[in-house]
Amino acid sequence: MGIQYVGTGRLGTTQSVAYSTTAGTIANPVGSQTYKVRVLCTSDAFVRVDGNSTASTSDAFLPGGAPEYFTITPGMKVSAIQSTAAGTLYVTEIG
Repeated sequence: MGIQYVGTGRLGTTQSVAYSTTAGTIANPVGSQTYKVRVLCTSDAFVRVDGNSTASTSDAFLPGGAPEYFTITPGMKVSAIQSTAAGTLYVTEIG
């Protein structure tokens, strides 16, 4: 059995969007062959990985500066809203 590396893969398209007390959602859905994304928020935020919904303060908390990998369905979007300060959401498709 081979070694499985979690969080590895080819880096694909990266999208970014600002968020504050208003949620920021990436403009384009992830690609048709994308099943994993790397998400980074520059400040503490709440994140939603969904079809078209925007993030709210009841979604998953993501500490600022801590990249996280999520399994995603092709065509979904990622959204973030601030916890205490505005920031930027970066979403990179992993192939």
